[in-house]
Amino acid sequence: MVRPRKVFAQHWLKSEKALNAIVQAAECSTNDRIMEIGPGTGILTRRLLPLVEALLAVEIDRDLCKLLVKELGSKENFLLLQGDFLELDLAANLTAFPKFQNANKVVANIPYNITGPIIEKLLGTIANPNPQPFDSIVLLIQKEVAERLYAKAGSKTFGALSVRVQYLAECELICTVPASAFYPAPKVDSAVVRLRPRQLETLANDPRRLENLVKLGFGSKRKMLRNNLQSVIDRDRLTQLLEQLEINPQARAEEISTQQWVSLSNLLSTFNSALSTQDA
Repeated sequence: MVRPRKVFAQHWLKSEKALNAIVQAAECSTNDRIMEIGPGTGILTRRLLPLVEALLAVEIDRDLCKLLVKELGSKENFLLLQGDFLELDLAANLTAFPKFQNANKVVANIPYNITGPIIEKLLGTIANPNPQPFDSIVLLIQKEVAERLYAKAGSKTFGALSVRVQYLAECELICTVPASAFYPAPKVDSAVVRLRPRQLETLANDPRRLENLVKLGFGSKRKMLRNNLQSVIDRDRLTQLLEQLEINPQARAEEISTQQWVSLSNLLSTFNSALSTQDA
C-alpha cells in the first residue's frame, strides 16, 4: 500500500463534496486539455478523465506513478510525467505527445509548501506574464493563502501576493475545505479557488517598475507608503502623485487596490520622464 509521504507534503483529499466542487469549478468540456499537478492516488483524475479530451498529470512520487500507470495507463486520453513540476520542461517532454500539448486548464490539489512558486509558474509574473495563459486554473490550496489571493484592498489579508496575482488574473473562492477532508489531516483548513487569467483595464507602462514598487511598498506594512517608497521618489513628490490619484497621502500599501498600484506606477513613469526631459 502506498502511503502519504511527509517529504512531498502529501495530504490526499477524500471528501466527495470537495471533489465534486473542484470538478464543477473546472467546467470541463470534451475539447479541454487538462493539466493536473500532483494527482496522488488519482482520486480526482478518475473524475476528470471521462469529461475531457486529454489529461496530463505531473507527479513527483515514483511509487504513486507506478500506481497511476497500473490503474490508468490504458486510458488513451491520459499521460503521466514523473518529476518535479517546478523543474520540468513541459514543452520538451511533450514533443512526442501532441495530444497533450497546450493544456488550456489546470486542476490540482497542490502542496502547501510550494503554492507560491506553482502559481507563479502557471501565471507568470507582472513583468513576464505567461505568454500562453490558461482559460482557468482551479486549485485546492491552504485557506490562508487563498484568502490573500482574492483579498480586497483595505483588508488585513491584502498584500503583495494579492497585487501580483490580481494583476494577472481574476480570483474567486469556490468553497472552503476542512482539514478533516484529507488523509492525513493537515493542521490548517483549505480552500478551492479559481483563477481566470485576464488583463486589467489599464496595464502597467513599465511592468518591472510596478513589480519593484509593489515589493518596496509592502516591505514594511506598518509604514505609510511614502516612507516605504522614499528610495525611488521623494516623499513630498509622492504625496503630490497620491493626491492626484485621489489616494490618501497617509495610505499604507494594503489600502491601495491593484488598479491604483498600476496607476501610481504609470504616473511615476510619466513624472520621471518629465524630469529627464527637464534635465536634458
